[in-house]
Amino acid sequence: MTNNLTHYPYPSTRRVIMGKHCAVATSQPLATLAGMEMIWAGGNAIDAALAIAIALTVVEPTSNGIGSDTFALVWDGQLHGLNASGKSPQALTLNHFTGMENIPQRGWLPVTVPGCVSAWRTLWQRWGKLPFEQLFAPAIRYARSGYPVSPVTATAWKQAEAIFLPLKGREFEPFKSVFFPNNRAPHPGEVWGSEAHAQTLTRIAQTGGECFYQGDIARAIANFAADTGGLLTVTDFAAHQADWVNPISTTYRDLRVWEIPPNTQGLTALIALNILEGFDLRQYPRDSVDSYHLQIEAMKLAFADAKRYIADPRFMDMTVEQLLDKDYAHTRRQLITETAIPLAQPGLAKGGTVYLAAADGELMVSLIQSNYQGFGSGILIPGTGIALHNRGCGFTLAAGHPNQVAPGKRPYHTIIPSFLTQDGQPLGPFGVMGEYMQPQGHLQMVVNLADYSMNPQAALDAPRWQFIAGNQVLLEPTVPSDVALALAQRGHHIEMSADRKRFGKGQIILQQGGVFVAASEPRGDGLALAL
Repeated sequence: MTNNLTHYPYPSTRRVIMGKHCAVATSQPLATLAGMEMIWAGGNAIDAALAIAIALTVVEPTSNGIGSDTFALVWDGQLHGLNASGKSPQALTLNHFTGMENIPQRGWLPVTVPGCVSAWRTLWQRWGKLPFEQLFAPAIRYARSGYPVSPVTATAWKQAEAIFLPLKGREFEPFKSVFFPNNRAPHPGEVWGSEAHAQTLTRIAQTGGECFYQGDIARAIANFAADTGGLLTVTDFAAHQADWVNPISTTYRDLRVWEIPPNTQGLTALIALNILEGFDLRQYPRDSVDSYHLQIEAMKLAFADAKRYIADPRFMDMTVEQLLDKDYAHTRRQLITETAIPLAQPGLAKGGTVYLAAADGELMVSLIQSNYQGFGSGILIPGTGIALHNRGCGFTLAAGHPNQVAPGKRPYHTIIPSFLTQDGQPLGPFGVMGEYMQPQGHLQMVVNLADYSMNPQAALDAPRWQFIAGNQVLLEPTVPSDVALALAQRGHHIEMSADRKRFGKGQIILQQGGVFVAASEPRGDGLALAL
């Protein structure tokens, strides 16, 4: 990859951040500072990443929380993958969905065991340098003293009013009392805090996370479930563990792109890159109809495969190796013509995820954490601040599908950290948030870096597209109007959207010539820092 730090074609208030010793990039400035606080205390990139992840449960609760799932890729001389997503309750059966066409988005039915606490503990046990409790200090401080809500988070919080305030049922009342205490979302700059969050994080820190899966917090969640119609039990929590997995990858130009294997949709980005690799995008300008059209069509074909095959790997009926075979990609590539091909719906990006990157001289971390669909299920365990995710929405009810809902099973998961290497050497972590926008964001970032030699910040700032369903494609207003018109003439159903969160939010850190180059997303509140 010939990356040009002077190549910056898109106007922005942000510029490339560079440092020799370490870097962090997150979606929230206060979380970035939490990470740097660990670095200044003598910690490493894992300590920084975990302090950030824990702080984000407080300072960006619209996207993640203590009841989230987490995935991570860590480079320590080789790349390691961690899957800390939870499984469905053992008591969950298809009978619970009788008469339903889809899995409900709110309430207990879409709740699986939250995995983020197990990720924090597992990553720290392997690489952490500072005491586990120290990693929680910034988050506890923000929760106990309160913090001013940042603008993008405040907007998402406001939009959540229409979803969560109308919810009826005793199971939803604790959630509304914590996050909408005045029957409304906090305004930008308004101070919000939660003593319940502070106490729970303190308890997790003191017990090394044991209380969450084997102790009083597990019992509190199970008791509230039993009292309000949920299925999670202490047995489900005791059985949970974060799993080390072998990262999967493919080559694109001179890069190797890495993802977490299924049950995540990281495979989707790799399939799309394999298909796209057969076209020489460099012969077309970055903002041209040919470049956009080929990327969109490759992504459509990848989603068709993803929605058919990706599931808990124990249930998949086609292997990762088969789906990543270059000959298979060649066959799929033949379906692309000059005209848009309508394909099945992947879904519309709704947000509900945080992504962070951290790096030092020995470790590089790509980590993602999510409650899914904003705040998640709308269920919060009384007195704890633990808002539970709704990752079970990733299952399907379709009979015979490998991703069909079942007990003790991990669902199709949208959140995906990514990592780049070149000639066996690490370049660094990157990621783009936003449900089904994530693999689309990964593809666009890789194309920007590999085909158009953009620097990391320019690659993030560049105009984006998002395939929605059939031939429907969203474009940012910064996409040139002649490109939008030409795409429409090729059969794409174009919608221009000024809602920037629909196009994801991302971070990236690349190591180039002994220097860390860090960037954070202009579509969010984020901040990158380096030393």
